[in-house]
Amino acid sequence: MGDTVVMVTVVGRRESAGKDFFPLTVEFEQRTYAAGKIPGGFFKREGRPSENAILTCRLIDRPIRPLFPDGFMNEVQVIATVMSIDPEISADIGALIGTSVAL
Repeated sequence: MGDTVVMVTVVGRRESAGKDFFPLTVEFEQRTYAAGKIPGGFFKREGRPSENAILTCRLIDRPIRPLFPDGFMNEVQVIATVMSIDPEISADIGALIGTSVAL
């Protein structure tokens, strides 16, 4: 997908966490170095996720949650990190496809 590179990592617990719900965590990290910018000055670190990152997490979470079997209560964490980005191509679709492949 152009020069956009997204690394998707999926990890899960082998045993149940003992909860009565399915603990699925999805994180979408779009760092400033992916666009070739290094933060400096007052803002040296990455801040809280942007609204676009939160919506992308929901975009990934909603389609994959029903794919797990009923009664599956093991903790699963999905992390999509944008390594480099092409301004013409959004990283959202790459993260969604990468999550499907990783699962």
